[in-house]
Amino acid sequence: MRSLKAVGFPLFLVMCFAPLVTAQVSSPQSSGTENGTPATLTQLPAATSPGTPSSFDQVVDRIVEREHFFVAQMRHMHPLVETYIQDMKSDKELGAVPVGDHYFLGRLDLTNGTDDRSFIGRPGFGRRMMTAMTSLYSMHFLPLGFAQMVILDDDFQRRFYNLTFVRREFLGETRCLVIDVQPKESAGKGRFLGRIWVEDQDYNIVRFNGTYSPHASTSYYLHFDSWRLNMRPGLWLPGYVYSEESDMKYRMSQNLHFKAQTRLWGYDVKNLVKSDEFTSIQVDSPQTVKDQSEVAQDATPVEAERMWQRQAEDNAVERLQRVGLLAPSGDVDKVLTTVVNNLIVTNNLDIQPEVRARVLLTAPLESFTIGHTIVVSRGLLDVLPDEASLAMVLARELSHIALGHQLDTKFAFNDRLFFADEDTFSSLNFQRSSADEQAADKKALELLASSPYKDKLANAGLFLKALQERAPDLKNLIRARLGDGLVSGKTLRMSELLNSSPQLDERKKDQVAALRLGGRIKVDPWSNQASMAKNKPVALLSAREKMPFEVTPVFPYLTRTSTGADIVASTTPAAAPDSASSPK
Repeated sequence: MRSLKAVGFPLFLVMCFAPLVTAQVSSPQSSGTENGTPATLTQLPAATSPGTPSSFDQVVDRIVEREHFFVAQMRHMHPLVETYIQDMKSDKELGAVPVGDHYFLGRLDLTNGTDDRSFIGRPGFGRRMMTAMTSLYSMHFLPLGFAQMVILDDDFQRRFYNLTFVRREFLGETRCLVIDVQPKESAGKGRFLGRIWVEDQDYNIVRFNGTYSPHASTSYYLHFDSWRLNMRPGLWLPGYVYSEESDMKYRMSQNLHFKAQTRLWGYDVKNLVKSDEFTSIQVDSPQTVKDQSEVAQDATPVEAERMWQRQAEDNAVERLQRVGLLAPSGDVDKVLTTVVNNLIVTNNLDIQPEVRARVLLTAPLESFTIGHTIVVSRGLLDVLPDEASLAMVLARELSHIALGHQLDTKFAFNDRLFFADEDTFSSLNFQRSSADEQAADKKALELLASSPYKDKLANAGLFLKALQERAPDLKNLIRARLGDGLVSGKTLRMSELLNSSPQLDERKKDQVAALRLGGRIKVDPWSNQASMAKNKPVALLSAREKMPFEVTPVFPYLTRTSTGADIVASTTPAAAPDSASSPK
């Protein structure tokens, strides 16, 4: 079995005719006692059961045991893993601003070392070779490197490390032991160096912050902050990884400056769609069973056509949910549907069957329709500043429905959806033609002009200006994978709203044109359920804290679950959402 560390780490110097350089881990034979002084009993939590460790050495033994159990568990888990990276540059007034980005999405597989099944095509060998030939030294991010940051060490052993107790600390509601971890000189390459937080009941590692060491001459280990959430009783699994570097030197005098966030979800993907339908079937007594409905008649041709279209719609929606890309129906859908209904009622639209709304769980800013189902991405919902801006996005998609822009009914044949999960983006395409997009823009403006949001569209226009300003530097964030974005090439959708919006000034503290990523929608990594964050507004101290469209660190409020109920950990970015109104 391959070592996790033998697969490669996230950042590499790519040398001429050597597209990939991996870091190998030696197999040290060292053993012995810890050099650190064990903590006294007064430094540890009071005993809660006969099996509670009574010394620091026993605590370490329990941590090692639980970490090995965790690694074994992860080999049976195949969550989706998404990494979004922003290259940064310093700005005198704004602190740092993004100047480029990278995006990876796949399904993590630790069965035989670290692997992933990418949902996004990777550059072929020819392109990698061309890169190597045109630049002797080039930096490249490898998605597997970020995925590996969910594992402290696939062979975490006392003989490889010195551990030092620091203090006790609460992470949310979870009391933890804080321990510094340093690899011994004989431990080999790729060992963790940093700090761990260990919950004090079962001694699971719930957070680790640091890097791997030592650095090799051709590869670099990045710094990261990795979090695990209690998703089931006694089950702590990776949910978030934040990574950043501001002064890592490469190419002689150049510095690497970036921020990255990795999210994992879809642990219970096999039960995402109607998992309890069979067990909830009720059997009636024989005398109450009827084989015929009260009124027996075939569907009319119009009804049959609508039913056929709805079948194609339901099949496509169910497939996306089964993959783990679409959140199950929930509270966020109700918020979106309320805004859609406001547009429908005030414009006297009669749409049959009814319009539904769902959340795509990925970061890129996109929206699309699947028949009469409107889909909006988590990333787009995160950055919209207010309800009027949300209404703008939903009005565009509602316009496609009102104008009769239909889904290809080939998906009514379910065999069309028999493809591998990683082929989803190449097998499903809900993008519209340029003519349909222009027609939808025109219709959306009409809908908004007769809606409750007609006097609040200046904020929507300001959002579009901010998006237009950042689009050249955030190409992967604005690039739609399944549907359409508000920016397509050099074309900005709903551009007429720019005329009624104020001038964009990113240096004005009180002008909030767009929010940062991760501040509005939270996702339960086990069930994929999406919900609205309930963070309290935080007053901004300066324009630096606005950070529109930017990645930020996450600090989950850790809680324990003692029942089978799903746990949703609320993520609070380093700069929480400001006082701009949220969609209601």
